[in-house]
Amino acid sequence: MMKEHAAKYVTINALSIALVCISTMVIQIPIPLGYMHLGNTCILLTAAMFGPGTGLLAGGIGSAMADLLTGYTQWVLPTLLIKSVMGLVIGLLAWGSEKKLHMASPRTLLAGVAGVAVMVFGYTAAGAVLNGSFYTGLLQVPGLTLEGVIGLAAFYALGFVLEKAHVIRLLGRIG
Repeated sequence: MMKEHAAKYVTINALSIALVCISTMVIQIPIPLGYMHLGNTCILLTAAMFGPGTGLLAGGIGSAMADLLTGYTQWVLPTLLIKSVMGLVIGLLAWGSEKKLHMASPRTLLAGVAGVAVMVFGYTAAGAVLNGSFYTGLLQVPGLTLEGVIGLAAFYALGFVLEKAHVIRLLGRIG
């Protein structure tokens, strides 16, 4: 019984990492110091559906792998840290004591907004450090905010569809 649980956990985490990596790499729209992508949508979904551990792993490793594979190597370590915290925060806030996702709950909205805030703040600070200028870090804020809002909207669109089709309940039993 323990082996089966461990195998499911490893499988869910590996698939979540791959999903975040691929969704980050597929569409990349340049913004100052980086790019916009749909990886945040997948971080929101995996963290909210499977909890903080999966959110931390998928957000951090999946996003860092995407940076490494697409030539943004200077961002690999900051991305690993920022997106790990983002996934952890989303998972902790969205999952709750019931350990399942409810898309229409205020808890889910709070988790999404908090996750986006972690991302915007983290990349603003990292951009300032990497470029030696607080102003340069601030140049990212509009693009990062837009990326976060789009990711949050896509999360809700996909999440409500998955919830209505009872996929979230089915995945919750697997996880």
